Amino acid sequence: MQNDEVIWQVLRHKHCSYMAKITAGIFCRNEYNLTGICNRSSCPLANSRYATIRDHDGVFYLYMKTIERAHMPNKLWERVKLPRNYEKALEIIDKNLMYWPKFLVHKAKQRLTKMTQMRIRMRKLALKTREKIMTTPRKEKKREARREEKAEKAAVLDKNIEKELLERLKNGTYGTEIVNAHAEAFNKFIEQFEGPEMDVNEEYEMETEFVEGEYEEEDDMEDYNGLPTGSDDDLDDGDEDDDDDAEVAVDRKRGRKDSKYALKKQERDAKKKKGRVLVEVEHEDTKTRQKAIL
Repeated sequence: MQNDEVIWQVLRHKHCSYMAKITAGIFCRNEYNLTGICNRSSCPLANSRYATIRDHDGVFYLYMKTIERAHMPNKLWERVKLPRNYEKALEIIDKNLMYWPKFLVHKAKQRLTKMTQMRIRMRKLALKTREKIMTTPRKEKKREARREEKAEKAAVLDKNIEKELLERLKNGTYGTEIVNAHAEAFNKFIEQFEGPEMDVNEEYEMETEFVEGEYEEEDDMEDYNGLPTGSDDDLDDGDEDDDDDAEVAVDRKRGRKDSKYALKKQERDAKKKKGRVLVEVEHEDTKTRQKAIL
């Protein structure tokens, strides 16, 4: 038969694996301890009638132990789930511990209050963003610093080599024929000193414009008196004379400066020459031919 006083004498004066003695006092590490202090009224092993509150993943449970289940270790503790509402949880504690010692009822309510406050603080800390301090080993820092130094030296070396090659290219050290081992560097040099290249593959867009036409002046039309009459030899002589006059006029104009007005006049004269038409009329009765140049 179980005797609470004998159990307490053994645990207190001989040996208890849950006991923790420190300068502040003697404490108990048992999970079912209601107060955490090692004494006669708070020891869960030395009390056959005991009650406590435990937390499982944020849910609170009321644990109760009675002497009637002492011979069944697997059913020693009765567990009752407590609601999240603090007032309803207190009502359930009062209902289940109605005829229990006042000390256990008071300590159970006190433990529920502390655990509820702790749960509220945990929720606030989870929602609050906090900075996380990370430590970096010294070896990694030194390794990264060495890599940065090597990379800087390599970058400076590449730039110096590029400058030296450009100077040699300007001075003509390599001659006129250059072997383009690196096409990208060559194109970059060309764009820098000669300007951007025209893209050969660009599509050519035709531009169409409408320009006002040039008509003959009224003075020229008035000078025309009709179709000239005469023999073939006379007409040929007339053509030769016109050609000579045109050559003389061109020779005179060569001595002048090529002004804008002069160039336009030359283009108009050239168009007039190209637009002339030779018309030949033959009369059957007289057997003579008449030629006219339009």
